[in-house]
Amino acid sequence: MARMTCKCGEELSNSSVPNDIQLWVYTDKEMDVILTNDIIEAWKFPSPTYDVWQCPKCRRIYVFEEGVDTAKMIFKPEE
Repeated sequence: MARMTCKCGEELSNSSVPNDIQLWVYTDKEMDVILTNDIIEAWKFPSPTYDVWQCPKCRRIYVFEEGVDTAKMIFKPEE
C-alpha cells in the first residue's frame, strides 16, 4: 500500500481495495499473451509492467516502474 501527494495537492493512496486511484494498464501484446494463456480468473492475471495512478481531482496520470518510488512519467490533461 502506498500514498503520495499529487502536484495539485490531492492526497492519493491505494490502501483501500478496490480504489479509484490505481489503474490496471496492459499493452495490446500483453493482453494477447494473457488471453492466449487462458488466464480468466482475476487472481491469475500477471501484474502490469507499470503501476499507473490517476488523480481524481486534476486527472493527472502517474506512471511508476516496479521498485521505484518516484514517477517515471507524469501526464497532465490539456485544458
